[in-house]
Amino acid sequence: MPVTSAPDDPVERLLRLRARDRHTVVGLISGTSADGVDAACVELADRPGGVRLSLRAFTCVPYEPTLRQRIFAAAHAPAPDLVDLDARLGEAFADAARTVADAADLSLDAVDLVGSHGQTVFHRPRGPRMPGASMQLGAAAIVAERTGRPVVSDFRSRDLAAGGEGAPLVPRVDRLLLAAEGERRVALNVGGLANLTALDGVGGDVIAFDTGPGNALSDALVRIASGGERGFDEDGRGAAEGRVDETILEELLRHPFLAAPPPKSADRDTFGEALARRLIDSGRSLDDLLATAVAFTGATIQRAVAELPPRFHPLSRIIVSGGGARNPTLRDELDRRLSPVPVEASDDHGLPADAKEAIAFAVLARETLLGRPGNEPSATGAARATVLGSITP
Repeated sequence: MPVTSAPDDPVERLLRLRARDRHTVVGLISGTSADGVDAACVELADRPGGVRLSLRAFTCVPYEPTLRQRIFAAAHAPAPDLVDLDARLGEAFADAARTVADAADLSLDAVDLVGSHGQTVFHRPRGPRMPGASMQLGAAAIVAERTGRPVVSDFRSRDLAAGGEGAPLVPRVDRLLLAAEGERRVALNVGGLANLTALDGVGGDVIAFDTGPGNALSDALVRIASGGERGFDEDGRGAAEGRVDETILEELLRHPFLAAPPPKSADRDTFGEALARRLIDSGRSLDDLLATAVAFTGATIQRAVAELPPRFHPLSRIIVSGGGARNPTLRDELDRRLSPVPVEASDDHGLPADAKEAIAFAVLARETLLGRPGNEPSATGAARATVLGSITP
């Protein structure tokens, strides 16, 4: 007996969406700094060798302080607390989707798809006798129910299952949005952690990995020193007033993560609160520690760029995004260390720096809808390129 579908069959709706050549997608993510939910509403369509992007709206919806503290404690929380946090974050992500749709002057009915990365609370790269594992919270079922839109989530699990690190996932997006014929480029994202994607033209080789700290160490220093009253070094002012402690910097540069070859990925704790507390216990002033943290980030990025395989040199330009792109002190550090390669904001290439990660998961969600791979095996170490994510219709 043939199977007939109901008029509101969600699978039929997905198939109709898949047949279209242009989509309006909301991308959602909360990063390692756990400030809140970044939400981008974009229009996406294919172009030769990539994807055409039009940003309708971007916003960051901050977490309540108590929710943020629960996120930082989640790695050691019991199962009931994690389940409750998953539901509460689902509501927060749904609120962010509604907020950015409003900012774009759209009803949610006009949004085709939501790509929700969620909030990472645990990430363990694969080891010799240990499978990789990663947990993102922010219940996709709640987001789908509250918005009435299909949701793509759980992007990292399939890459992990294919033997990859589950990170970084932005390299496929960098290829689709930033690769240019005849240019060797580095797309550098400085969020809580820093990661780069090296691109050899359109359709050429790609290599990508976490380079080390981004803003996480500086954020943790400020948060601890202020007793939680401040969350970051605004405009890098403290770092600009301080002096780099070369002894501490030399010690930081011996961190074992930095010596590991790619593919490699880190989590918030690698360069986060525990390291910040050690530095504060050294007795140096906060401004000097912030200056040293900025130098640490700059030095690790400089090293990673210098050690790229010869086929990626000479570089045409480095395109920087993420919160670090808005930090004048860090930008000066990068300009100095990476000279003579031009360091440009991704905004100059049609990709607003603050919105990049939210945009990335909108792009990856569409790739999933269209049945196209979302990972770069050369970046994650996966055995093959694979379609990422789970769809909640």
